[in-house]
Formats: sequence, C-alpha cells, structure tokens
Amino acid sequence: MSSTGSASHRRGSTVAGGASLVSAHPFGLAWQAIFLINAPIGLAAFLGGLLFLTDSRAEHAQRLDIGGVILLSLTLGLLVYPLIEGRESGWPIWIITMLLASPLMLAAFVRFEVRLSARGGDPLVALHLLRNSDFVIGLVMALAFYMLSSFYLTFAVYLQSGLHQSPLAAGLATLPFATGFFVSSLVSSLVMQWLGARTLTLGFALQVIGFGVVMLSVSGTLPQSLEFGLICGGLGFGTVMPSVIKAVIGSIDPRHAGLASGMMISTFQIGAALGVAVIGGVFYSLLGPHPQADDYAHAFTIAIGCNVALLALGGWLSLWLPREPAA
Repeated sequence: MSSTGSASHRRGSTVAGGASLVSAHPFGLAWQAIFLINAPIGLAAFLGGLLFLTDSRAEHAQRLDIGGVILLSLTLGLLVYPLIEGRESGWPIWIITMLLASPLMLAAFVRFEVRLSARGGDPLVALHLLRNSDFVIGLVMALAFYMLSSFYLTFAVYLQSGLHQSPLAAGLATLPFATGFFVSSLVSSLVMQWLGARTLTLGFALQVIGFGVVMLSVSGTLPQSLEFGLICGGLGFGTVMPSVIKAVIGSIDPRHAGLASGMMISTFQIGAALGVAVIGGVFYSLLGPHPQADDYAHAFTIAIGCNVALLALGGWLSLWLPREPAA
C-alpha cells in the first residue's frame, strides 16, 4: 500500500474513531477528546520511523531561517486571526489594523528572503522558483484545493447543530467521503501513469460533481443523493491529493525538488487555514443570531458552493500544466 493510501486509510479510520471518543467523553473531555486519536497513530509512526527509516545527511547542512520563520508566521497570523475573529468581534479597529498590516509584513518577509539569498544564506522560501510559471500555477491550484478544509467544519456543524445528530452519527456520515478517498488514493498512481497531469483535471472534476451533488442534496433538490455526492467527492480528493505534488514538482530542477516540495506542503497548510477562516466566516455570517435547521442548510449550501467554485478554478488551472512531467 502506498504511503498516501495508508494516510487516507488512517483518515477514514479516524472519522468513526474520533466521533466515538467525543461521544465517550474520556477524562471528562468534550470535543477535545478527538485529539486522543493521534496518540496511537503518532506512537506507531515514531516506532516505524525508528525501525524502517535510515539516516541521511546533506553534504552541506542548511541553517534554519529563523528570521523568515518569524516574519512568515507574523504575516499569516495578521491575516488569519482577523478573518476568524473579526465577525464575532464586530470588526474593531485593531482587527482591521492587523488585516491591513498583513501585506506589509509579507513585503518585509519577501525583502528579507531576497537579501538572505543574496548573502548566500538558506532562505525559508526559494523565491527564484516562482519564476517557473508552471510551479506558480501549481501553488495556486494547491491553495484552492486545500481550502476544502472548510468542508469538514461546515458539514459537521450542519449535521450536529442543524440536524441535531450526535457526534458519532455525524462522524459516520462522513464515511462515504473517506471511503472514496481511500479507494482512489490506492489507484491514483496508475491513473497518473495513464493520464499524466490530466489526472488532476479528472480529480477536480470528480470533486466538482460530487460536492455539487451534495449541494443539491442538502438544498432538497436531490434529497437522496448525499452519499453518492460524498463518495464522488472523496474519489476526486483521493485522486488529486497524491498526484498534485508529483505533477507540479516535475517541472522543477531535481536539485530544488526538496525546496519546491516544502513550498507546496506549506501552501497546503496556508490553504487549509484560509479555507476555515474565509469560507467558515461566510458560513457563520449566513446563520444569523438565531439559526434554524433551514438556516444551517442554506449556509452550508453556500459554503460548499464556495468550495465548488475553488475546485473548478483548480481544475481549470490543471489544464495549463504540461503533460510531460507525469508521464
């Protein structure tokens, strides 16, 4: 089984496992109990690393870019925190000031990285890679793709607060998505050999169709099609997830593959944070002060519609990637 397939299997397992932990209230914990699922997984990964991973060292060890880490963390903090807390706080002046300071901090980060690179240092972000148009397209595509993280939040809130399902029932409701994710991740490498970079286009199309069906199901247009939509969306997610890095990194000089991969993974994390902050903000803004079940359905439909639009953007961008790297 591939490492991505194993990861998808773990994610599918944690759906029911995490929901069971929340329902059981171990140690008196409520939703915080879900993090306990990571303990045995982390322990297994640690032991597996000790047993199966060999030590490797670069010829020239790189130094950690502390200044870059600080500046980039400040940039993201000044952006994400206002987007999450601004609505509930009533957008006070200090929140707006943080938001306006974010692009200034980003400019300071870029300037710092350029000067560090000019001095022969090891920058956190290899800005010269951004001259590669295919790589830039890949980063934007990855950002749009991973903003789907908001789906896990909005779907859970819709099920538990809108439909009054238990945490366990809500967790089990996501199993069709996890199943599709698991199955498609196992065969994605074969599909990648066949379709090359167009595997990403296929994966994005499956997600657009799947989550579009979820929208129609929640809105009442296709009320019996939720499971089908989730399976289709999961198939698309599992197709894109293991293929996106391979397709995009293929256009990069192998000497810089590690740096490019790190930038791609960082983009995933930024996209996840922005997805929760921005689309989650849209969801809660639509609920109003005293939401009813229909309000939750409407808010979730609009939120997932935002994800569908972003996934459609990702699919369109994938058409601009060359076929050669994945063949």
